[in-house]
Amino acid sequence: VTHECDYPAAARRLPRLTRNVLPDSEYSSADIDRLITERVLNGQSIYALDRDLMAELAPDLVLTQALCDVCAVAYDDVLAVARTLPKIPHVASFEPRSVGEILDSIDEIARLASVPERGAAVVGALRARLEIVAERVADATPPRVLCLEWLDPPMVGGHWVPEMVALAGGVDVLGPLGAPSVRVTWAAIAEADPHIILLMPCGYDLPITLERAHELDDIMGWRTLAAVRRGHVHAVDGSSYFNRSGPRVIDGVELLARLFHPEQCADLGPAAGAMLYRSAQR
Repeated sequence: VTHECDYPAAARRLPRLTRNVLPDSEYSSADIDRLITERVLNGQSIYALDRDLMAELAPDLVLTQALCDVCAVAYDDVLAVARTLPKIPHVASFEPRSVGEILDSIDEIARLASVPERGAAVVGALRARLEIVAERVADATPPRVLCLEWLDPPMVGGHWVPEMVALAGGVDVLGPLGAPSVRVTWAAIAEADPHIILLMPCGYDLPITLERAHELDDIMGWRTLAAVRRGHVHAVDGSSYFNRSGPRVIDGVELLARLFHPEQCADLGPAAGAMLYRSAQR
């Protein structure tokens, strides 16, 4: 597994093949963005892959991704290392851009692991949960929603995130459906006038998101937003339910449905997955 694989709990006990090469210090969101941008522009990787450990483990199958070089070891780097191993494994890369493609990838992984029936069972159960959400929110008025996948500079979630909002009975005001996350301006956010703002910075769990959210209080454009003034800002566990293209995005859809439509969906989603955030200077 990678150094970020933390679910289920058993994953924490497996050998870790990657590590983050960024300096191990406390940085602001703006500093982290600057460091990552500099390394990407210079053609440098953000992560290191342990070739010797991979050779020792001698895998038959390696699962990786080419969707985002900032989120994990680059596909080309994984492939290059795999080709140097005494026993060359099959390398499968996944780049889902929608909820449907995430579910398809689960089916494909099960097929590659020679357990297709298990994949079908998992996907069937996940689709059934989506149908329940759809029934609950069918007649509800959709709120206008902004999903911040990074705080400074502000970036809005793309790929499957806008679809998750729609499945939960909302309208994503700026997120690019099926496309990478993009930077936006506070002026554009103010013009979009979201009813609800969701803080889901990539790679952060809920406690760290709440800690990082205080950076926003010093940004003038943040304090003027109507959703902030009205206290309609929620911090969510992005790492668990939104940033990763796995089965828990369905938990994320349920969580959003509960936040958007509490009367119809009060019993849906992980109870500890979100918390109302109130700006200190609201």
